[in-house]
Amino acid sequence: MDKPDSAPDPASAFDRDPSDGIVATSHAPVTFRYYDLVMASFVAILLLSNIIGAAKLTFVEVPFWPDGWWPAADGVFIYGAGILFFPLGYVIGDILTEIYGFARARRVIWTGFAAMLFLAFMSYVVVSLPAFDGWACAGSDSLEMQGQPDAVTGSICQQTYVSVFGSTWRIVLASITAFWAGEFVNSYVMAKMKVWTKGKALWTRTIGSTVVGQGVDSLIFYPIAFLGIWTTEAVITVMVTNWLLKVVWEALLTPVTYLVVGKLKKAEGVDLFDTQTDFSPFSSEKERA
Repeated sequence: MDKPDSAPDPASAFDRDPSDGIVATSHAPVTFRYYDLVMASFVAILLLSNIIGAAKLTFVEVPFWPDGWWPAADGVFIYGAGILFFPLGYVIGDILTEIYGFARARRVIWTGFAAMLFLAFMSYVVVSLPAFDGWACAGSDSLEMQGQPDAVTGSICQQTYVSVFGSTWRIVLASITAFWAGEFVNSYVMAKMKVWTKGKALWTRTIGSTVVGQGVDSLIFYPIAFLGIWTTEAVITVMVTNWLLKVVWEALLTPVTYLVVGKLKKAEGVDLFDTQTDFSPFSSEKERA
């Protein structure tokens, strides 16, 4: 049963500047101006990071890294190219929770989860379809340039296509499970820390939630996807390296997060605190105005 409208709002005590046009509240308005756009941005970055970035391994050399130190004995850090953009999803996840609260962030996470399931299903179906022998692509063009014009181009293109869009069931399971758990942990920590800090020191909760959320993501993804395929040492090394790079990247993006959060709070006119929220991932609770 809802509390009577006259019940005091505990979040009102966190309003540091009543004249700035931003109301501190634990009750979200019925509609927001930019919520749908933020949701679309989150899902778009999530899907593109998994489609474009996940298929490529790259590296970065750190010249000042001490020789022989773990996890990069020679100063070369190997990572998946997707982590250059995937952390943007965590930045937007932080913005979602900070501006719109855990309940609405929960809806976005479930939307992203459904989108990833469809992506996995669509990839499986398209990759499994037989390739037309006359299908031409960049891979087949390369063979013709090497003096092999009679090669069946369709089979070459199919192999190229599978190398980019094909994934084993382990990687698909690891990716979807790690995303779901990591994002919910990130949002939970973000929301709780906002109440604990009374809305101050945004950087502590954006970085703190990422440390925990990305940690859960990495702890789930790499063992499920690669344990038994890679050596245990390699799994741990890549897991720690990627987690560290994601956290550093999030920290570097802190000024951008501050800028976006400030503008969105003014545009929406509220500063939402999760003082009365059901934090279950499976709750269908809707905040009332």
